[in-house]
Formats: sequence, structure tokens, C-alpha cells
Amino acid sequence: MKVVISHIDGMKFEAKTAKSSFVIDCPIISPVEYFLSGIITCSATDIIMLPKKKNIIVTDLKVTGDALRNEDYPQKFNELHLLYEFNSDTDDKSAARYVMASLQTYCSTINTIRSDVKISYSVIHNGDLIADKVELISATASICSEFGEIESCPA
Repeated sequence: MKVVISHIDGMKFEAKTAKSSFVIDCPIISPVEYFLSGIITCSATDIIMLPKKKNIIVTDLKVTGDALRNEDYPQKFNELHLLYEFNSDTDDKSAARYVMASLQTYCSTINTIRSDVKISYSVIHNGDLIADKVELISATASICSEFGEIESCPA
């Protein structure tokens, strides 16, 4: 994977990838906000794609990330809580397993920061809170082969 960042003017930068490009306009949206958005989007794609493998459709997906950072430099993330809210026609146990599989196995961005950041999550499925402040073990990713390969945003 290769990304090239070029200065446009002021605090605007263009990010070019192999597939596309976009403008990073600081301080409108900071690089750290883009970083957190990427982390969340990586997992959100899994929450759409994992159920799809079993012909389950997820609707109304919203993932909220709340990160706590160091006050001193470097202001890295110390904690990250993710709140998943979505509807589907599957049972609550399966819905929770989709989130867990994303966080423990499939989401490469989460697993990149997992050893250094305390990560927790909550899940609201079909309007009901089915998991609340579940903490991930800060370690290497576990392999969840139950879902096999998934189509997601290619790197």
C-alpha cells in the first residue's frame, strides 16, 4: 500500500492512493480525526460484509468512536470505545458475534492499534443493548475462521 501526500497550500494536503485521491483540510478535519474515521470505517465495512455472507442484511448502521488521548505529546490514543448501532433480521447472539469477529480478526486498523490502546465496545441491535462496554484483550489478533474470507475494502 502506498499513499503520497502533497502540500496544496495553507494547511491543505492532497492524499493520493493507487485508486483515488482526497483533500485533507486541516484544521477543518485533523489528521487524527481522519485516522479515527478510518479505524471506524474499517470495522463498519465488516459489520456490513460479515452478515452478508449469510444472506443477512444490516440496515441503519452507525458506529460512534470515542477516543481518549494523552494530554502530553505524543498525544496518542490511550482508550477507544466503539458503539455499534444497527438493525438486522438475525438474532442478538449472531449480531454480537459479527462485531466481535470484526474487532478480533478482520479489521486490520483495529488490530494495528490493539496492543497499545485499551479498546471496548457496546452493541445496540434492533434497538436493544446487547453488549455493554466489553473490553478487548490487548494482545495480538485472534483468528476467527468461522466467516472465512470476506469481501471488504481492499487495501
